[in-house]
Amino acid sequence: MSTQKLSNIPVREFRKFLENQGLKMIKEGRGRGGHEKWSRSDLNRPVTIQTHIDPVPEFIVKQVLRHLEMDKKTFFAALKK
Repeated sequence: MSTQKLSNIPVREFRKFLENQGLKMIKEGRGRGGHEKWSRSDLNRPVTIQTHIDPVPEFIVKQVLRHLEMDKKTFFAALKK
């Protein structure tokens, strides 16, 4: 069982994770709302993250992992890279 929690991921670190997974930012989170959209050619729809809340809320991390079809163990291994 992992002792790491999905709710302790800083926005900067989560962005690096998305980049390492091959996603590109298609809409920057400046202006109203503070959301960024990330996409990759094999995804049906973009991944949206909140950038005005740091660290990234657990439900957002879980949503992105489901969208990328990735489990927690693989996620934490990818974060360490």
